[in-house]
Amino acid sequence: MIKKVSSHIVQNEPLVFELSSPGKRGYQLPDLDVPPVDAAQALGAENVRSEIEGFPEISEIETIRHFTRLSTWNYAIDLGLYPLGSCTMKYNPRVNELVARTEGLAWAHPYQPEEFSQGCMEIIAALEKALAEITGLDAVTLQPAAGAHGEFTGILMIRALLETRGNPRKKILVPDSAHGTNPATAMMVGYTVENIKSNNRGMVDLEVLSRVTTDDVAAFMITNPNTVGVFEENIRKICAIMHEKGALVYMDGANMNALVGIVRPGELGIDVMHLNLHKTFSTPHGGGGPGSGAVAVAKVLTPFLPSPRLERDGDRWTWNFDLPDSIGRVRAYYGNFGVLVRALAYIMAHGGNGLRQATLDALLNANYIRALLEPSYDLAYRAPSMHECVFSDDRQAKKGVRTGDIAKRLIDYGFHPYTVSFPLIVRGALMIEPTETESKRELDLFADAMISIAKEVEENPELVLKAPHSTLIRRVDEVTAARRPIVRWKPQTKASQAAD
Repeated sequence: MIKKVSSHIVQNEPLVFELSSPGKRGYQLPDLDVPPVDAAQALGAENVRSEIEGFPEISEIETIRHFTRLSTWNYAIDLGLYPLGSCTMKYNPRVNELVARTEGLAWAHPYQPEEFSQGCMEIIAALEKALAEITGLDAVTLQPAAGAHGEFTGILMIRALLETRGNPRKKILVPDSAHGTNPATAMMVGYTVENIKSNNRGMVDLEVLSRVTTDDVAAFMITNPNTVGVFEENIRKICAIMHEKGALVYMDGANMNALVGIVRPGELGIDVMHLNLHKTFSTPHGGGGPGSGAVAVAKVLTPFLPSPRLERDGDRWTWNFDLPDSIGRVRAYYGNFGVLVRALAYIMAHGGNGLRQATLDALLNANYIRALLEPSYDLAYRAPSMHECVFSDDRQAKKGVRTGDIAKRLIDYGFHPYTVSFPLIVRGALMIEPTETESKRELDLFADAMISIAKEVEENPELVLKAPHSTLIRRVDEVTAARRPIVRWKPQTKASQAAD
């Protein structure tokens, strides 16, 4: 039985173009009290835009109702759980948004002189210090604008260090359980990539790693916890293998919400890592941004950090551009400042004990979901789960139902789908990350939905194969939509109507 949702009160909503009627206006302006001006003559005909063909003409109330009705069809974190794995789509405290909108911060301009930017620079310095403490590393840069950008920055610094030693080396090792951006980053910096297969527990195979780690290897890029939600329990040994050969270890910190307050990567032997501030430390993200891929480094890499660096000069902050070994700027100005403000507000509000508790809650929620769903779905790996759990659709595939079908049916139950078919090393993967901000009630509703779908697969697989049933648009041709998307509405002509 579907407990969370019922039929929607707004079943159909036309396009705004279809609501249009010639001559309608959504505004009223007073008559001009100055002589009319010929725009073409005043601005030049080439600078005057003609009327937009087919532009909708509707009243104010129709505009408000149209977009309000459309908004009721949007799924959002304010409505319910996002079970997307490796995305950390959690609810973030609204106070962080309020802080980021403080007038002096929201309106700060990057071209302001240093003497007028001391408050902003103090925030940057405080956040760098907090992140260095959380990661157990020596220095932090906040320039990178997103996680993959942070990876790029980290590998650039590794290359710069190795070049000063006389040999940048040729190869970077990446396990198959790493995030997909890792090999792309290595290639962009000029390295070849060698893939390392996981063992039957979903972890790095130490024997294989030892065998392939040669003097040509510059670094090992590891995601920890990895994409199957498993902590690499041999991480110290992995770092020792790499360091013995003069290589470095890069850690993808996208899943740091499983470690904050419990494990400090620098103490495990990690040389450089990025943090997704927009995941772990509070900025609602999705749809391309905004983000922040802060990078933390061990002492050996600090000379190569992006320029400029923030420094204390007596009683004031200043930017130091005199950094001869720096890899240079990786972004204009100094990162996405609004994200940095939110992250510092989040860290300060929680404190050390609060951050640790958030991590423990994330681990508890993921393992609670794992325990509830194990009787109904095949678990990909038996190793302990961290912040997310990964199942396989092997059991349901025997009835012809795959992970994508289950995800579409989940929409009928009022939930956003989990991550479908990822990680790629798990056939028919169902990746679920409940995050630390979800209540037991919401988790129980989600588990009930997933268990109900598993029963439907056994009793009536066609019901799942034809889902979703409650959406305005049912199954779409996903291949055509991806290859030939139609992003602009055009009115139907008589010829197209006849063809339909």
